[in-house]
Amino acid sequence: MTIKTMAEATAEGIEVEVLFWVGCAGSFDARAQKVTKAFSQLLDKAGVSFAILGNEEACTGDPARRAGNEFIFQMLALQNINTLNMYGVKKIVTACPHCFNTLKNEYPALGGNYEVVHHTQFLQGLLNDGKLKVEGGSFKGKKITYHDSCYLGRINGEYEAPRDLLTNLEADLVEMKRCKTTGLCCGAGGAQMFKEDEPGDKRINIERAEEALSTNANIVAANCPFCITMITDGMKAKDKQDDVMVMDISEMILQSVK
Repeated sequence: MTIKTMAEATAEGIEVEVLFWVGCAGSFDARAQKVTKAFSQLLDKAGVSFAILGNEEACTGDPARRAGNEFIFQMLALQNINTLNMYGVKKIVTACPHCFNTLKNEYPALGGNYEVVHHTQFLQGLLNDGKLKVEGGSFKGKKITYHDSCYLGRINGEYEAPRDLLTNLEADLVEMKRCKTTGLCCGAGGAQMFKEDEPGDKRINIERAEEALSTNANIVAANCPFCITMITDGMKAKDKQDDVMVMDISEMILQSVK
């Protein structure tokens, strides 16, 4: 695949339907890069005209604001808003709920007004429109549990799009005890991903991994690069990394596209 940057698309006079916001994890984290590739392939298969910012994309500033550094947040946000507005971007899709929340809910106050959708919402739209067709395939009848990321679930109220996608895969969805409005954080949010542990008896990601394991599911489906990292680490701590896979929903859809 050759994915164009907004600069290249603009220079060639190509009308771009949607900007794919890759995010820091999707750009630099080896595991999250696989999700970036999977989602890009799905956009390509569905015939969606999209581009990325490439080197012009900076961090949204989410970790800085959560950690209390408002100055760095605003500096990064204004830099991104200037870039997005320069290209006349109207619609953004991202595979990271942290980027999704910041772009959607926090950029408007600084002059960045865009239609922002999470990749699970976008994929649901592509399936509903018939641009993608899936079959259960390797996931048909498989016992799967779904982890609600904080920023897609409780903070933005999106619980159904990811579950609808799993239903399309004809999987056997088993909910964890804490899910939807009472979902449990993976332990990475609020910039916790980047700081030392606080005193306590157990790490949050291990608690969440134990809840996932209690469902006897073969796969934990997730929608966030932070969640994937934390739950994967939790599975390793329980020595279950070979028994239970942690996958982004887009990877599962890609494996099942007709």
